[in-house]
Amino acid sequence: MSQSDYRTRLKHIQKHSVHTLVFRSLKRTHDMFVSDHAKAVALDDQSYKMKMAVKMKAEYKPVLHMPVLKEGRERGPLHASDPYDASPDYLVTGTHPYPSAPGVALTADTQLQKMPSEAGVHSMALALPPAQARQEASRTAASVAEIHRHAGAAERSHPPLHALSLMEGGTKSSALVPRKAPTMPKPQWHPPWKLYRVISGHLGWVRSIAVEPGNQWFVTGSADRTIKIWDLASGKLKLSLTGHISTVRGVAVSTRSPYLFSCGEDKQVKCWDLEYNKVQLLGTITVWDIRSKANVHTLSGHTNTVATVKCQSAEPQVVTGSHDTTIRLWDLVAGKTRATLTNHKKSVRALVLHPRQYTFASGSPDNIKQWKCPDGNFIQNLSGHNAIINTLAVNSDGVLVSGADNGTIHMWDWRTGYNFQRIHAAVQPGSLDSESGIFACVFDQSESRLITAEADKTIKVYKEDDTATEESHPVNWKPEILKRKRF
Repeated sequence: MSQSDYRTRLKHIQKHSVHTLVFRSLKRTHDMFVSDHAKAVALDDQSYKMKMAVKMKAEYKPVLHMPVLKEGRERGPLHASDPYDASPDYLVTGTHPYPSAPGVALTADTQLQKMPSEAGVHSMALALPPAQARQEASRTAASVAEIHRHAGAAERSHPPLHALSLMEGGTKSSALVPRKAPTMPKPQWHPPWKLYRVISGHLGWVRSIAVEPGNQWFVTGSADRTIKIWDLASGKLKLSLTGHISTVRGVAVSTRSPYLFSCGEDKQVKCWDLEYNKVQLLGTITVWDIRSKANVHTLSGHTNTVATVKCQSAEPQVVTGSHDTTIRLWDLVAGKTRATLTNHKKSVRALVLHPRQYTFASGSPDNIKQWKCPDGNFIQNLSGHNAIINTLAVNSDGVLVSGADNGTIHMWDWRTGYNFQRIHAAVQPGSLDSESGIFACVFDQSESRLITAEADKTIKVYKEDDTATEESHPVNWKPEILKRKRF
């Protein structure tokens, strides 16, 4: 064919739009596959057996040893096109064989019995008197419960609703396993707390507080770079310690020796010997041997400022909260992280260990969360204190206290998470309303007084109201189990 003929033929070819060409292509495709449309794919026996074997092992492994699937069905083999339309027959095996019905002799043929079908149960219930039918129903239900009791943890957590169906008196009744509705326990009544003493003396924000083991005095650290020791009974100043060149952010009193520890924004940790009136510089935050004052471990893992550190004798021995929104449980022997809790969405500034229970709580602007030691299993959320929570404290009676940046104090029932009191004390005269933040709070050793360190340069002491009763201050309890978050 010459080039001129080829060009002539191209001119006679009708040109179509893209839409028309696509439509024609779709039509040809439809005509090609219309004969096989909606036809089921042929089953591959080997693939189907493999799929069922994997599914049985993955989902029903704890109970595979109990009901044994009978291979040869009396109704004949299943139709190849629908392998799911027939229910399997089961043989119940156990240590003690049993007959099929009352009065039937136990022979070799009756040692293994089929699970009764609905028709069989129907006829058996009609044949028995009503009282005996109920007795047999209770026995069958007990045996079903026994099976599920030994079926494994996964089966125990999700018991079946339909335990038994039988005919009695011409009507059908279903015995359902009672499922207990989720309930929130009623909170314990706690007397309200009231302010009874305000202590002034610091010239800056009071950032930290600690009570000595003998419950005779307590110590505070402030932004005025001083550490002050106060008499707990009278609230009078006993001693002022100077040495830090910046804000004192933390104080702690040793329970085994007359040592007072302090740390500040000057990046120094000081050990004050109160017996010989001496002070020693330790350095940065690490794990120290108090006898030799040597560095044992440097625990690294947080990616932002570590805001709070708590120690205990049981595992985990060290718990830390950080501005990287995580809580880390540390293995002090290995010197590494035991678990990392990432449930919080904002900075974790406060931690508190329960004095009696093996639990602890963490405070963050999003929530207060309770955890279970030693692995940090989540217990519950305490919602409602919508502020930056700087401090937490708890006593043996189950009163949890949270102090926030806006000057509010919330009292919670530890067991139920019920918020039974909210306090917003007035600031010291001469201070701004914005200087009402709570930086630290602690119960004394008798747990009858609550001491708070605040931004208005004061120390406030609270105690329980002795005149309050359950009638004068009732528990306004409204369970909100459905609204509580699960993470």
